[in-house]
Amino acid sequence: MFFDPLYFVILAPAMLLSAWAAWSTRSRFAEWSDVPTATGMSGAEVARYLLDRFGLSHVRVVPHEGVLSDHYDPKEKEVRLSESVFYDRSISAIAVAAHEVGHAIQDKDQYAPLALRNAAVPVASFGSNVSFILIAIGFAIASVQLIWLGILFFSAVVLFQIITLPVEFDASRRAKEALAKLGIVTDRREAEGVSKVLNAAAMTYVGAALTSVLTLLYYLIRLGVFSGGRNEEE
Repeated sequence: MFFDPLYFVILAPAMLLSAWAAWSTRSRFAEWSDVPTATGMSGAEVARYLLDRFGLSHVRVVPHEGVLSDHYDPKEKEVRLSESVFYDRSISAIAVAAHEVGHAIQDKDQYAPLALRNAAVPVASFGSNVSFILIAIGFAIASVQLIWLGILFFSAVVLFQIITLPVEFDASRRAKEALAKLGIVTDRREAEGVSKVLNAAAMTYVGAALTSVLTLLYYLIRLGVFSGGRNEEE
């Protein structure tokens, strides 16, 4: 399975999509980072305003190190914004900030996919760390049982990536609606910019999900599930 051409053939669509999504996200963010907001609000100010309006005054908005490292921590009840989002007064900044607030609103509303994703984090993290090791050893010593155990752990990663999709798309939907409803986005051009930034970012999650699904497919093919054979022994 090492340096297997079949792996690259199967994963090629996901690799291309992920590369394009990463480029598109950086490109869109940079493009709309040069467009100031009509309200003059920064990402941090927008996050704070939205949280207060949605009854989430207890949720903190804090700066966070890293580029596009923005996220909502449901345990600490914090919206953490990268410095380029926290301090900037651009369309990109308010789009990302509103998206993270969208996750906080999901948490408040007990949005089922978010709760399921949060619960799956420990299992998915463990599965990501051990699955490849188990599968590699299983193929090396021709142990079907070990391979299946690795696939089982990797399936948790696949499930996590799939569950992430509705969570992220819903957070973006909530962000767009909140920005428009509360008058933070004031015209069609600003709304277009917010949509482009968030839509580009969403495709990175699609790429990640597709990558995990196709990787699982590769493992199953090499195991001989679809041929009825024992490819792991070839």
